[in-house]
Amino acid sequence: MRKHLSKAGLAAIFAAATLVAGLSSASAADKVTVAIGQRGFWDTAVTQLGKEAGIFAKFGIDPDILYTHGGGETLQAVISGSSDIGVAVGTTGVLGAYAKGAPLRIIGAEAVGAAEYWFVRADSKLKSIKDAGPSTTIAYSANGSSTNAAVLEFMKKYGLKAQPTATGSPPATFTETMTGQVDIGWSTPPFGLKEMKANKIRIVARANDLDSVRDHATRSLIANAQFLDQHHDVVVRFMQAYRATIDWMYSSPDALEAYAKFAKVDAATAKQVRDEFLTKPMLDPDKMVGMDDMMQQAVAFKTLSKPLGKDELDKLIQIPPRK
Repeated sequence: MRKHLSKAGLAAIFAAATLVAGLSSASAADKVTVAIGQRGFWDTAVTQLGKEAGIFAKFGIDPDILYTHGGGETLQAVISGSSDIGVAVGTTGVLGAYAKGAPLRIIGAEAVGAAEYWFVRADSKLKSIKDAGPSTTIAYSANGSSTNAAVLEFMKKYGLKAQPTATGSPPATFTETMTGQVDIGWSTPPFGLKEMKANKIRIVARANDLDSVRDHATRSLIANAQFLDQHHDVVVRFMQAYRATIDWMYSSPDALEAYAKFAKVDAATAKQVRDEFLTKPMLDPDKMVGMDDMMQQAVAFKTLSKPLGKDELDKLIQIPPRK
């Protein structure tokens, strides 16, 4: 049964809902298929929590959510048209696909900076990711993901000759790391916090250690170009609901309770994830920042043959204005 929102939460949603008061009423909300990279993260839970709280419905949107194993899989779902919108896709992967003619548009920043971290078992000889040797396997989720880009950047920054290895989701990666199949695993809160507290794992690197991640929109919200052209108003309302949900997530205790239930963590962990690892400015969808740096990174990793021109970027990035 859907949980009732607090008065403060309802007030915030009502204020946001007035933005679409001028829209004609419809007998049913517009269904939008949404592919989301990884289930259970605070930042990737926006659509899920907003749907459960009734926020998207107030904007006439009914998200049909599909969880993928990472940004690369999400990217392919949107390119193929099997999903209308993709959440948490590595921006460098988007740039590369778009340059090759993929029907993609960026409709928002999913995250500025990142909460991801890389870890080893407590008994590992590795003290830092800098200690990785030629035979060391370093995990990332999937090709084209933000974790893939981060691993490549770690290797470039420290001159590593390690072996990047796609491992999928944090739970799968945790199992592979703890059983010795992978030397350095990747994760993001809340996954791994309990094991850290129990001294079962140690962090050897954080995504925000990288200049190319910190203060950069490393992950994007994307839409299939044809869907955006044919259903522009739907995408506008989706983004309005997305923004309203973020406002609610950082203002209402109901949101923390809903996330704790969704992620299957306690309330204290939910609050720690939000307040320590993913602050509200990091989730601002209007801050598509650091594009020049990320294009240079994409060129260095051969995702792009050359940086996109201004006209190309203007065509790619089509963030609906905040109302």
